[in-house]
Amino acid sequence: MQTPTDSPGLYCVIGNPVAHSRSPWIHARFAALTGQALVYERLQAPLDGFAASLAQLAARGGHGCNVTVPFKHEAARCAHSASERVQLAGAANTLVLGPDGRIHADNTDGLGLVDDIEAGAGVALAGRDVLLVGAGGAAAGVLGPLLERRPRRLVVSNRTAARAQALVQRHAALAQLQRVELQAVDQQGLAGDFDVVINATASSLEGGAVPVPERALRAGGLACDLMYGAAAEGFLTWARERGAHGRDGLGMLVRQAAASFALWRGVAPPAAQVLDELRAAMAAGAA
Repeated sequence: MQTPTDSPGLYCVIGNPVAHSRSPWIHARFAALTGQALVYERLQAPLDGFAASLAQLAARGGHGCNVTVPFKHEAARCAHSASERVQLAGAANTLVLGPDGRIHADNTDGLGLVDDIEAGAGVALAGRDVLLVGAGGAAAGVLGPLLERRPRRLVVSNRTAARAQALVQRHAALAQLQRVELQAVDQQGLAGDFDVVINATASSLEGGAVPVPERALRAGGLACDLMYGAAAEGFLTWARERGAHGRDGLGMLVRQAAASFALWRGVAPPAAQVLDELRAAMAAGAA
């Protein structure tokens, strides 16, 4: 499914909203550093128009796209083939558009998150107690790779308990294989404390309250928000006030993009370097 490395290609990120996305900057740096020729754009799809926007990209000769909120579940349904990660999650963030019109779906979100927690933050997940807050497309995409790192216990908490339970049931066999205690609870029923708390809800983007009780995060633990920039600051401040470490979703964004880039182009870009460059550019107002 890979595009030849010496062939230019058209790619984009599809979402709604999408104007804030740093993905074009990230992929432009990946291309420059790996000698790849590509064009990467933003494409805002109407809330009821994902399939039409995808067809528009294909008609322009597009080779692939990243998919962001709220279209990750629909992206998985549009594909003709899918990776095991997508089959498990029911959600996709990366599509490969073949020259024969066939679409292959993958999900690199969890790969990016796990890599950023372990390599970026220096926190090994094995044997830890992990709380994943949310049960939408973002949470679905990261749960499988989190389980594969073999934490001791992983709890999925969601405002609607039925959605958390459905997500846990889809991953029950993997949890058993990895010998991980996997549970689903609603937010009111959440008890205990955790080494790692991951916010995969839209609460930060919407400016809402922190979606977990104060006791959920252990002092010295790690709190990750999948959002980044100003949107994540409230959650990160909450973590620091409790003696924990806060990490936004920028590292995950860059690292999942690197996995998508490698899928499309057959070349692994230097994710850590580009993450450092992006943080510096954002601080200077240049990205």
